[in-house]
Amino acid sequence: MAGTTNTFEMAQAQFDRVADMLQLDSEVREMLRWPLREFSFRIPVRMDNGTIRVFQGFRVQHNDARGPNKGGIRFHPAETIDTVRALATWMTWKCAVVDIPLGGGKGGVIIDPATLSIGEKERLVRKYVQIMFKNLGPRQDVPAPDVGTTPQMMGWMMDEYSKLAGQFTPGVITGKPVGNGGSLGRTEATGFGVIYTVREALKHLQLDPKTCTAAIQGFGNVAQYAAIGFIESLGGTVVCVSYWDRDDRASYTVTKNDGIDPHFLMSITDQYGSINKAKAQEAGYVIESGDAWITKDVDVLIPAALEGQINADSVQKISQKVKVIAEGANGPTTPDADKILTERGIFMIPDFLCNAGGVTVSYFEGVQNDMNFYWTKEEVIAREDEKMTSAFNAVLAMSLKEKVYMRDAAYMVAIARVVKAMELRGWI
Repeated sequence: MAGTTNTFEMAQAQFDRVADMLQLDSEVREMLRWPLREFSFRIPVRMDNGTIRVFQGFRVQHNDARGPNKGGIRFHPAETIDTVRALATWMTWKCAVVDIPLGGGKGGVIIDPATLSIGEKERLVRKYVQIMFKNLGPRQDVPAPDVGTTPQMMGWMMDEYSKLAGQFTPGVITGKPVGNGGSLGRTEATGFGVIYTVREALKHLQLDPKTCTAAIQGFGNVAQYAAIGFIESLGGTVVCVSYWDRDDRASYTVTKNDGIDPHFLMSITDQYGSINKAKAQEAGYVIESGDAWITKDVDVLIPAALEGQINADSVQKISQKVKVIAEGANGPTTPDADKILTERGIFMIPDFLCNAGGVTVSYFEGVQNDMNFYWTKEEVIAREDEKMTSAFNAVLAMSLKEKVYMRDAAYMVAIARVVKAMELRGWI
């Protein structure tokens, strides 16, 4: 899903680096380098034309020492078991770094969801639940939406699980529609969480956000609300976003140097994140190549698309003006690029800290499901801000104390918490 980058090898390399620094025992290291459980299965689905089509599905449960596995289900034509392994591993660290009592899981199906009708999508996700039923549950493994899946699909999955369980079980899935067990504030959660960490980074660097500019890769849910947050909460300027054009099968960057209007762009964007180029140009936006976002003379870069986007080649294009990289996506920066960013002194907000707002509010959703009592949007957002700010400050304190790169510091905090839980449970 990211060219030649093997995301699981990347996740393992990141872990190995910090495991060496922490001098972890070989037995502990071996337990954490690999998922505890993996499921690979075929999903037969009857299509609208009456034929049966068989899809490849995955679910990986990396580590549940701190609580039930947690992680989204991604529908993507280039999905692989290694991508799912990597994302499940990062979910373990993500839940630990924000100190919520969950472990890491992830799922996937090899499919472009845009090629399916609504009925075909519903039958596919219900079948996924039927196959995985015995290994899902509020105290086992809790899926959520990810790339290519939606709150409505989560509602169908929750309904299917409830039918099989014989009781209403909203806590088995998060990211559900509001009114069907979903939480207010979940839609904005990941993008806003990115901005809470950017706010704290700019504060640490003594930069006034109102004078700062940002370039964003992607224009899906995370990028949209990161753009809104950067402009409306911080008072900064976003000069561009990029997106994948499904018709042209190519990526583009949509630029306006005096600042984009994310609400306008959202109004001309389809459900898969493709912006209407003609309408954007009519409104004065410039359409550039897909990699133009990374070359912009901005203070903050926010990669919020797929893995491996900042690599040994593309990192050379980053402007000398860039001071902060906030990883809205999972695994957007390769280890080779990390070395160069460290040498340049660019402040890194690593992915499993930066984009943990989504899983934080998913955790809040599960708590509300258990209580059968639901908070206001303002309460949810305030609680998320508190969690994200606390997590950022814990990682920053570790970085300053140990004099290490922020990604290494985030791993140190997360790994220490997971290892402690494993010790307390008698696993090691």
